Amino acid sequence: MLAAIVAAVACDDTKSQEGVVATAAAQSPVAPSATAKDTEEYVASGPIVVENQVDVAAQRGGQVARILAEVGKLVHKGDVLALLDDRQVAADRGAAAAKVLSLEADVKNWEAEVKVLQSDRDRADKMWEAQLITKEEVEHVRYKEIADEYELERARQNVQIARDQLRSLDVELEKTHIAAPFDGIVARRYVRAGQQVAAGDRLFWVTAVSPLQVKFTLPEKFLAKLKRGDELKVVASDVLVPSQTARVIEISPVVDPSSSTIEVLAVVVHPSADLRPGMTVQIHIEKLR
Repeated sequence: MLAAIVAAVACDDTKSQEGVVATAAAQSPVAPSATAKDTEEYVASGPIVVENQVDVAAQRGGQVARILAEVGKLVHKGDVLALLDDRQVAADRGAAAAKVLSLEADVKNWEAEVKVLQSDRDRADKMWEAQLITKEEVEHVRYKEIADEYELERARQNVQIARDQLRSLDVELEKTHIAAPFDGIVARRYVRAGQQVAAGDRLFWVTAVSPLQVKFTLPEKFLAKLKRGDELKVVASDVLVPSQTARVIEISPVVDPSSSTIEVLAVVVHPSADLRPGMTVQIHIEKLR
């Protein structure tokens, strides 16, 4: 019995020593497994934009006669996207062109008339010198010549007015051709053939496809660090494309007082074909220390 009691006490002492060792091990500091990064990044986000992106609107009212461009079509500046009914304008333009020709003929007629009167005046002057006619007859010839010269000038002004009217109708005729304002792609079409439109109505949405730019905002502390020409990393989070490089081309010279931020514009260098205007991307920038 005495031996059993001694063994039990020895066992309790062993357990007590093991608990102390475990507690001391838990309280002792552990060395860190990794060090902090030397550099950190600030991540901003912003949309991919292009410089040229507009709604092409009708410059005059009329009926849409033909649609020549559908969504997704690549177009060049001046390509016709749609045609409005131009029959009335074309008829008015034809009448104006005929009027110009008629008035130009009147000018030629008055020019010939003036030359005849100039010849009559020279003959009257010689006859006056020879005392063959009276002074009144000479004055009559001179006044007739002056009157015809005024008629000639009036005819020339009428021709100019008619030409201006013809040019105005040329412009109106040109407005019936809905043309692309720059190279790009047709992103939307708002009209259909046969639809009646008024001046100012949206017809197409045309957007350029390059160069792709990224517009984003940064805290004002970056104003002293960032400069034009700096390269940034651009990541499209929703599209599986490699990270892109963008070069800063514009930094706002003022700080927005409501948000204490500056606006930055960067152009994507050699963008991936999967990037599209309107996408939201992340911009990685080294943080300030």
